[in-house]
Amino acid sequence: MAAKRQPRLINRKAAEAAGQRDELAAGLLAPAAHISPKFLYDSLGSRLFSAITEVEEYYPTRTEAGIFISHADQIAASIGPGCTLVDLGAGDCAKARKLFPTLKPARYVAVDISVDFLAESLDYLQFRHPEMDITGLGCDFSSQLDLPDEIGESPRVLFYPGSSIGNFTPDQALDFLRQARAASQGGGLLIGIDLVKSQTILDAAYDDALGITAAFNLNLLNAVNRQLGANFEVSNFRHIAFFNAEQSRIEMHLEARHTNTVTWQGGERCFVAGERIHTENSYKYTVDRANSLLNAAGFRFTRCWTDEKGWFALFWATD
Repeated sequence: MAAKRQPRLINRKAAEAAGQRDELAAGLLAPAAHISPKFLYDSLGSRLFSAITEVEEYYPTRTEAGIFISHADQIAASIGPGCTLVDLGAGDCAKARKLFPTLKPARYVAVDISVDFLAESLDYLQFRHPEMDITGLGCDFSSQLDLPDEIGESPRVLFYPGSSIGNFTPDQALDFLRQARAASQGGGLLIGIDLVKSQTILDAAYDDALGITAAFNLNLLNAVNRQLGANFEVSNFRHIAFFNAEQSRIEMHLEARHTNTVTWQGGERCFVAGERIHTENSYKYTVDRANSLLNAAGFRFTRCWTDEKGWFALFWATD
């Protein structure tokens, strides 16, 4: 009997740990305290985000999935079979897995900051697809998209769904997209981008009635406690989310319910009642602005598909 294929896992997290602790401390000590949204995705945070995608108010995941279903043949024809599919921010790999029948990739590479959650997801995926060449890359790709040669040669199709590009400021997004273009090695980028819509819809999507997004945001404090050795009390903070129309972005914050002091090795900060820690942005684009951003990053050819309501866009961008 042939040996069961095992997914490969390349773990860069240990090498990145010291830099991430420094980043966390600097953000907490900044005049306006902030924590990068990448730290939301520890093992529990990744599971909570999977739950968010199921709530009624959170439209992006099901809307994007509907675009894939409606335009599957066109998307597959644009990309072609036999690629190396590189899934950025793979999470539970569910979105990419649904593309396998139409895209027919030769190999799949899942990239995520949550290594433990990624390893579990890859074991399940390899069980479901025993013949596929599957690799996991545990790393923080938000500041430097540096893909190792071990993941396979071109053509690489970088898959960045869910409008995660919205977590970057426009300038940061441009830099990231330039890196994505280089990393694709002449392949291309399949990217989901959320579009501007009613503020009522946007506010509800990031503050659902069940409180799952609130739990997701508050769990960030537990992640910081583990990584930084801090003593945040989750009950001392509340979840705040709203659409900033001037910046065209959703903002998420953690607001101190009352004055409390947080300490960690080498530092401390007193948060006064009402003071906020900025934890996430999610910029919303128009189709024209998104297309201009991709062009500015060096992608000369783009194709766009949207849902019937015009709530979400999926772009295929190539040289």
